[in-house]
Amino acid sequence: MAVPLAQGSVQERGPEEHPRVLSDVSEDVPGAPTDSGMDLAAAESAAAGFLQALGVGLDSEHLRATPRRMAHAWAEMLTARPFEMTTFPNEEGYDELVLARDIPFRSVCEHHLLPFIGRACVAYLPGERILGLSKLARVVEHFACRPQTQERLTKQVADLLQQELAPRAVGVVMSAEHSCMTLRGVQATGSSTVTSTLLGKLRTDPRSRAEFMALAGVNR
Repeated sequence: MAVPLAQGSVQERGPEEHPRVLSDVSEDVPGAPTDSGMDLAAAESAAAGFLQALGVGLDSEHLRATPRRMAHAWAEMLTARPFEMTTFPNEEGYDELVLARDIPFRSVCEHHLLPFIGRACVAYLPGERILGLSKLARVVEHFACRPQTQERLTKQVADLLQQELAPRAVGVVMSAEHSCMTLRGVQATGSSTVTSTLLGKLRTDPRSRAEFMALAGVNR
């Protein structure tokens, strides 16, 4: 059964229980879609009104279906795929970093509703349980598919891993190019924004932090 993601809730689960399914619906997560779902017909009508208000005519064959395409494109960008937060017992007692880097992601700036696109590095120091490797990328996608700030996105990924795994440390670094900076306003083409969240030993131990930052390629 799908269980909505709720920040701050920790569920105790034994190894024999089914993994939790993270869906895209949560009233507690800023920017997440609500239980009422999406109204694509209303979105298409709003898109048509938006374009016409900006002086864009829709009489051309090229533009006639643009409001519908806009509605479906935004629905796709704001919908994350549900997935199982699959964990396994750390039977070998692995006690070094588990790190996935260059995870591609795309999100939408909540201030201008323009995309920002980048790559994430996500790592943790295991405790009693380890996570299926693909789930590191799934967690990034889960929080990216909504109007966001990069700062919040980085912290949400780290906090969820801390909540679900109870590891000894978590580290997340994200680097992205924001089109709200490159296509408008200051038009700082080629600029990128880097954010990080470090929890546990990666925050308190300088050597562990330096190892993570080196593996993440922060100093490249």
